[in-house]
Amino acid sequence: MNNKKTHIYFVPGLAADKEIFENIKLSETTYTLHVISWLIPSKKETIAQYAIRMAAFVTEKNAVLVGVSFGGVVAQEMSSYLKLKKLIIISSIKTKFELPTKFKIAKNLKFYKLIPTRLLLTSKNYSRFAFGPISRKRLKLYQDYLPIRDKRYLDWAIKNMICWNQDKPLTGVYHIHGDNDLVFPIKNIDNVITVAGGSHIMLLTKGPQVSRKIVDIISYK
Repeated sequence: MNNKKTHIYFVPGLAADKEIFENIKLSETTYTLHVISWLIPSKKETIAQYAIRMAAFVTEKNAVLVGVSFGGVVAQEMSSYLKLKKLIIISSIKTKFELPTKFKIAKNLKFYKLIPTRLLLTSKNYSRFAFGPISRKRLKLYQDYLPIRDKRYLDWAIKNMICWNQDKPLTGVYHIHGDNDLVFPIKNIDNVITVAGGSHIMLLTKGPQVSRKIVDIISYK
C-alpha cells in the first residue's frame, strides 16, 4: 500500500498570504500543505519571468498546485515550468475572455495606470479592492488577510491581472468558482465546478465546501 502524502502548493490571492487558507481543512495524514508567499517583482519583470521564480518553490514531484484569484493566473503561468499531478484555480479566470467588461475597458484605456496604489495601500478600500464588495462589518476583519503592502508588487499585480493575454484555457486545469462571485461573475466563465452561494471570498466563508471540491478533484483519475 502506498502511504506517500500528496503535496499541495497554494498561491494566495492578490496581496494575501497564508492566512487566507486558514479555513481550508485537508487530512494531515493524506496531504502536506505549502503556501507560496508573494515575491516582490523586479522592475519590468514579465509574468512569465515571475512565474519561473515562483515555480522554484514547488520542490516536490507530482504535486498539486492551487491558485486563488490573481494567484490562479500566476499558478497557470507557473504550470508551464512544472510537472504537476493537478492544477486547480479558485475564484479566478482561465483566459482574458473571462474577464468582466470593466477589466477589459481598463486594459484598453490603460486605466490601471491611474490607480493611486500608494493611497490605496493605507485606505479602508484596500480590502474591497482585493476581495470585491464586502460589508462594513467584515471590512476590518478582512484587512488582516492582506499583509502584502508593497507598492511595486501591487502596481505589477494589478497590471498583470488586467492585461493577462491568455487566449485559450490550459489543458487539464480545474476551476472552482462561486456562483455569487462579483469580481469575476460566473456568467463570463466556462467549464467550472460551482460552489453554490460562493462569493469571491468563499475561501474564507465556505472553506469546508471548497476543501471538499479540492479533495474530489485530486481524486479524479
